[in-house]
Amino acid sequence: MLSQLLRTISGLPRSTKRLVTVLFDVVILCLSLWASFSLRYDTWNPPGTVDDLVLIALAPAVSIPIFARLGLYRAVIRYLPERAMWTIVQATTLAVLFWVAAVFLLEFIGRGALPRSVPLLYWAISTVLIAGSRYLAKRVLVAGAGQSQLLRPALVYGAGEAGIHLVNAFRLAGGRQIVGFIDDNSAIQGRDVAGVRVYSPTRLEGLIERFGVTELIISIPSLSARRRQEILERVAGRGVAIRSIPAISDLIDGKLIVGQIREVDIDELLGRSAVAANTELLQDMIEGKIVLVTGAGGSIGSELCRLVSRWRPQRLVLLEANEFALYRIDKELAQLPDVSVVPILASVADQDAVARALKLHRVQVVFHAAAHKHVPLVEANAIEGMRNNILGTKVISDLAFEAGVESFVLISSDKAVRPTNVMGATKRWAELIVRDKAELARERGTGQRFCAVRFGNVLGSNGSVVPLFKEQIARGGPVTLTDVGMTRYFMSIHEAAELIVQASALSQGGDIFLLDMGEPILIRDLAENMIRLAGFTVRDEHHVNGDIEIVVTGKRPGEKMYEELFYDDDSALQTSHAKIMRAESMGTEPNLDDALSKLIAAMDQGDEPLARSILFDFITER
Repeated sequence: MLSQLLRTISGLPRSTKRLVTVLFDVVILCLSLWASFSLRYDTWNPPGTVDDLVLIALAPAVSIPIFARLGLYRAVIRYLPERAMWTIVQATTLAVLFWVAAVFLLEFIGRGALPRSVPLLYWAISTVLIAGSRYLAKRVLVAGAGQSQLLRPALVYGAGEAGIHLVNAFRLAGGRQIVGFIDDNSAIQGRDVAGVRVYSPTRLEGLIERFGVTELIISIPSLSARRRQEILERVAGRGVAIRSIPAISDLIDGKLIVGQIREVDIDELLGRSAVAANTELLQDMIEGKIVLVTGAGGSIGSELCRLVSRWRPQRLVLLEANEFALYRIDKELAQLPDVSVVPILASVADQDAVARALKLHRVQVVFHAAAHKHVPLVEANAIEGMRNNILGTKVISDLAFEAGVESFVLISSDKAVRPTNVMGATKRWAELIVRDKAELARERGTGQRFCAVRFGNVLGSNGSVVPLFKEQIARGGPVTLTDVGMTRYFMSIHEAAELIVQASALSQGGDIFLLDMGEPILIRDLAENMIRLAGFTVRDEHHVNGDIEIVVTGKRPGEKMYEELFYDDDSALQTSHAKIMRAESMGTEPNLDDALSKLIAAMDQGDEPLARSILFDFITER
């Protein structure tokens, strides 16, 4: 019965609850003043004259506007902070002073002065009753809603507009108790914003210990990667999870902001300088065109599909060999308005299926993302890797040329540079095949453009290290590394897709574009940061009581200690885009067709040692 009543009260509109609180304060103030006079004169008679009634009515008339001005009716009682007591004391003190001034101004006391004990009694009684009623209501509401054990102490970094939205949202939605703001602005430190105290960043560690904070929410979307990294390092080892919110322009209301709080993505700590996309390049490449994406259900392929769909293509053709992956991306794109999507379940090496798709849909642009990319798996299944990555590229590039496709873009990899594994070698072969096709288009004057875009690892892609680390952390560890000194280039998958399309728009035919990947990242640093972002500590010889251990397992077959984007650092030419470079052309390979025939013959015979020999011998120094 009581729980139902409390839920009913909690469900009332905010304006109704505020009105009830005001009326309750009116009653308390009147009773407090009557009790003050009664105690002073040792009589409990009710007010007997008009002057008595006016005197008592003056108390709420003076006090309520002061209470409202000081924010007593903005706070949500269920989440009333302990420091609100000081605000109530300030409010009642001002209210009593103004009431005394009003009494003397109106000369309600005809003889003698107002007894000095009455204002003091009035102040003491009203303060106790107003503060006590609010904290009693808070205890009852929290206990009745069953939330006393569910509120997680949290700090909000940033007391700006987004931070205020966040605090108000949690007051409505519950789940977290915001115990303070952290803000660099010294002008507001020590003050209350939205009923929450603002602290200096220098007090971060102390506040975590004092309040038992389990979560730090960054409410400054534009906070630099370096500053985020500093925050992460400061809370490391304290069991505090780091969360973030999206851009303030994306936040619609309080309820939405709670749903949009997310973990800080690891790419936010990479320190890559963002460069706005060249919308003219994207528009020229996609708008009004019929676009085909191979490997449309993969990590890069699906992100390319999302990007293409936003730039109003005439039609988007999805070519994918994996049924579930095709179903998933097709279902996602089907929710978008005004996008014509055609899903085709077929392998890129299926000549008949690819030829039909290109001819039937009159494809103008091809993004060839289909490939086997997982290094250990391709190493263990070398012939299938060669067949898909090399033969598949040969099939679709030949058919695209014959079909008159305007632009063909190969999605390559930094592993194609001086490859030590089958996957990287197949990508280098694919680059040579596409470059050969570009030369043929140039010789015949068709105006077709064939190019490749080479880049490193994308964060969160299928089979990459980031989702693997997330799974291992979720299981409680250990997190496995192959070598403590191993480095890799990383970029976000969204940035990679945008740069691929922009690079292809810059193509003159035969280009191999290199995306600026920033600085290489130590994989161990990546693992440690991900552990800290999840709110855990690293267990090692220096911290034997840490949560998650990092274990070195040893290099896998074909793995490199570091990756490169080009053969010669001096061969990279800058383009008109700050994040896109062009590798200096090394000409065509006159023996490519002969080597490819030998490789196909070895694959058909199932002779893996011979196929490997042909694979690597041909691309040495190419």
